[in-house]
Amino acid sequence: MIRRPRVQDVPTLVAIINARAARGEILPRSHNHVYQNIRDFLLAEQGGEVVACGALHVLWSDLGEIRALASVPSAPAHIEENVVRALLEEGRRLGLARAFAFTYFPEFFLRLGFCQVPRESLPRIAWRECIDCVKFPACDETTVCIDL
Repeated sequence: MIRRPRVQDVPTLVAIINARAARGEILPRSHNHVYQNIRDFLLAEQGGEVVACGALHVLWSDLGEIRALASVPSAPAHIEENVVRALLEEGRRLGLARAFAFTYFPEFFLRLGFCQVPRESLPRIAWRECIDCVKFPACDETTVCIDL
């Protein structure tokens, strides 16, 4: 089941996200960040337990970013795909023209209909969080984008 989080879910979301961040696969998130951006998030539950999450952050009138996509190790393989599909549907509902992600797993996104694009094809606002990344300015992530 995919649903919107409640504030009580924030500690679990932070733990799931930061476990993946500890492997260097996504940026870490603080409790403060997740509380302040809780409306960006969706989560997946299985058996009453939160097993995955992701966020769609609106950057401009036509552009959103998929962020903080993570799951627990025991989650079914398809669960993150379900979260991304729900986030893309939310982007369509909001009237966004496209969504993108910076990722170390482009194959995952390509299976969902995203295309690989040059990082420079995105407006500079898309790089807003990059400044906080330890790898900035030598980013080694792949940029993927999808028309909604």
